[in-house]
Amino acid sequence: MTARIAELAPGYDQSGAFPADSLRIAHEEGLLTATIGESYGGRGARVEESARILHRIGQGDPSVALIAAMTLNTHARQAAQPHWPEELYTRVVKESFERPVLVNHARVEPELGSPARGGLPSTLARRTPDGWSLSGTKRFVTGAEGLDWFLVWATTDEPEPRVGTFLVPGGSPGIEITGRWDQLGLRASGSHDVTFRDVEIPYEHVIGIGPYGAQAEQDNRAGASLHLPLAALYLGVARAAQSFFHTFAHARVPANLGHPVARTERFRRTAGEIEVLLSAAEQLVFGGAARVDAGDSAYTPEQALGARVLADRHGVRAVELAVRLLGNPGLARGNPLERHFRDIQCAPVHAPQEDISLLAIGTKALNP
Repeated sequence: MTARIAELAPGYDQSGAFPADSLRIAHEEGLLTATIGESYGGRGARVEESARILHRIGQGDPSVALIAAMTLNTHARQAAQPHWPEELYTRVVKESFERPVLVNHARVEPELGSPARGGLPSTLARRTPDGWSLSGTKRFVTGAEGLDWFLVWATTDEPEPRVGTFLVPGGSPGIEITGRWDQLGLRASGSHDVTFRDVEIPYEHVIGIGPYGAQAEQDNRAGASLHLPLAALYLGVARAAQSFFHTFAHARVPANLGHPVARTERFRRTAGEIEVLLSAAEQLVFGGAARVDAGDSAYTPEQALGARVLADRHGVRAVELAVRLLGNPGLARGNPLERHFRDIQCAPVHAPQEDISLLAIGTKALNP
């Protein structure tokens, strides 16, 4: 599966097209439905298995892995604590076993920025005789062109406003991609800007609705363990870069050397440093995920956040080392390592970013 997705990755990276074929491959392997709860007929994969799935897909194409991660996370949350309208979620699950059904949150806004830093949405949900009408613009909606469901964070227009997540079918009239994703890395993730113009949905298609206030803001600690699979995704990118580095080292035979550069002390030392960085990061991520699954009360949200911080640092550094040693060949377009180098730069960008995580960790350390 990883190899098949990896074969398609360069083309999708170059075109920026939605990676539909790669997502179908992942679906055929049962990976997009892995976290559906057992009570809904799924196998109920938890944090560690999710991390290992995204690690492997990430080795093939991290854009595909990121789109998959959003859907897996949605099902995992539902399995842990059901909150969708039951009839609707049952229908989503049925369709998900038949074809790739993609779901993602739409939370970030042009003025608001990332909800991880606080603030409330300007996207408005107005009451109508039949339900809600949503209007507003969201940024960085991963997989936007292929989403079956947008989970739109919005504020109601009620006399006492509430904030909630509104479940919007992807084919609804009034949904428009208004800003194209054109970034350095993860070019096929399709994380476009999406505008909702008076999009109508039924009244009951809303979850987590509550009072307008600080309690509605994103709690970065509460969902910390869900960031471990995201860290694993980017460690998959670093492993793919390492694989190319090894291939290059064995194949490159300079005329003045007479043997592969893999036998030189310089390459062996760098290979050792890359392996130490990635092995340590994987131990933190997969080990932490296993502790979360085991219900280990001694494993704190701060430890999960810290594991992601270190994993991101180690992954970025490992790929950087490989590129530096290869020199110009490592930065040549069309070279897998050049693509991995671009993709790994996206690791520290995801919310909560490093400074927010370190603030939470430091606050806990100073006030145990």
